[in-house]
Amino acid sequence: MSEAAFANADALTRIAEALERISPPPAAMPDWSAEAYVWHVSPDRLEPVRRVARVDLALLRGIDRARDTLLENTRRFAQGLPANNALLWGARGMGKSSLVKAAHAAVNAGATPPRLILVEIQREDIPSIGRLMQLLRRAGDRRFILFCDDLSFDHDDAHYKSLKAVLDGGVEGRPENVIFYATSNRRHLMPRDMIENERSSAINPSEATEEKVSLSDRFGLWLGFHPCSQDEFLEMVRGYRDALGIEIDDEALRAEAIEWRQTRGAVSGRVAWQFITDLAGRKGVRLPG
Repeated sequence: MSEAAFANADALTRIAEALERISPPPAAMPDWSAEAYVWHVSPDRLEPVRRVARVDLALLRGIDRARDTLLENTRRFAQGLPANNALLWGARGMGKSSLVKAAHAAVNAGATPPRLILVEIQREDIPSIGRLMQLLRRAGDRRFILFCDDLSFDHDDAHYKSLKAVLDGGVEGRPENVIFYATSNRRHLMPRDMIENERSSAINPSEATEEKVSLSDRFGLWLGFHPCSQDEFLEMVRGYRDALGIEIDDEALRAEAIEWRQTRGAVSGRVAWQFITDLAGRKGVRLPG
């Protein structure tokens, strides 16, 4: 072999090695012994979660319609029937992420091995979602809820294109054994001024706006979570008290709950649960978990 041929071969070897370093190796297939996993990158891997942080579905108060709708959608998916990707959007602290985890647990109740596996992906890892989908596609007859909590996109953030293509716009589309649930404070996942800026600066404003809004259209199920009133807040507190068997009369409960929410400056399901956690601790009552 000539000196030039050796030089070319050496250059090709170095290029191949560089490409291998840039492109992450395929993630190893887990043994699927856990009911939940967290997706990590660099390197790609699924980390098992042995104990999911969640509350029982029966303890989620004030979101009956969203609860029933998401639970039914999740059950259909677990049975291999058609089901929609779901976007849970709206006010902070009203139980969006808690509902996803509780619905997953309710559908899996009594099933060994679990009928559904929950896989959480962080917003910053969305560009890797295609690789994760390929891994889950090869997981045989197992079914997965792919879950992203607090999903949103800011200015100059093009990650939404990766998600849009994978959900159902790509050549392969979403794997039949995967459904995508996300929570967000924004209905369209992007700040309004970001959409308005696209409209004002584009050659074709309507097409630019459609590009931004079309991501949320990939979710067939939209569930809205709205701020609660003080009366609804107190109803949640009473429901938690009754479900947990905490002994306190209604007048004292109301006074303490109102004082608690005033110190927090907010009323929400999260604040109600934080109050009940404090009350249960003072009363010596253990919380389920």
